Amino acid sequence: MGLISNSTTIFDAGAMAAGTGGSMVFIKKLTASSSATISFVDGTSDVVLDNTYKEYLFTFKNIHPATDNQYLKFQGNAAGGSGYNETITSSSFYAYHEEDDSPATLSYATGNDQAQGTGFQTLSDEVGNENDECCSGYLHLFNPSSTTFVKHFISNFSTYYGYGAGYITHSLIAGYFNTTSAIDEIQFKMGSGDIDAGDICLYGIA
Repeated sequence: MGLISNSTTIFDAGAMAAGTGGSMVFIKKLTASSSATISFVDGTSDVVLDNTYKEYLFTFKNIHPATDNQYLKFQGNAAGGSGYNETITSSSFYAYHEEDDSPATLSYATGNDQAQGTGFQTLSDEVGNENDECCSGYLHLFNPSSTTFVKHFISNFSTYYGYGAGYITHSLIAGYFNTTSAIDEIQFKMGSGDIDAGDICLYGIA
């Protein structure tokens, strides 16, 4: 006998019914090639960033800057807005460890947070532009189409930087867009210079 809730079958013969357990739905992949910015705009080039999903996930694979020692950053636009300058409050901390096992630190990153700021929010640590230097990670954006609540985000990044012996940095950022307007555009860029290479994929969480 199946488990039925509000006329919807949840379990049938011991298995979860299709479409009831949630899934990650691929929406769009954008590949950087000496790109000043990478933008995901709802309704443009098959991008969905609306009330279709209440959670969106961006994944970043081997983001490589053209300019040395740069942070990957992002911002959003409210529906009908422009300029990528929404108000953000955020927190930031990181751990790093060098290849020669010398410095190893866990620290709050005061320079990477915002308090009602309108600048681009830092996601990664500094990324070098040597051939093997890059960062990878993901960014969760929660219910961006809400017109009642602020829009929370959480990111998790791993960065290789070749300074000195070379080191790994694990960056954790959380915050919110302090607006009750829907956010329907997200843009990524380096602190300075182009995104030389790398893939950014957008998924909806059903």
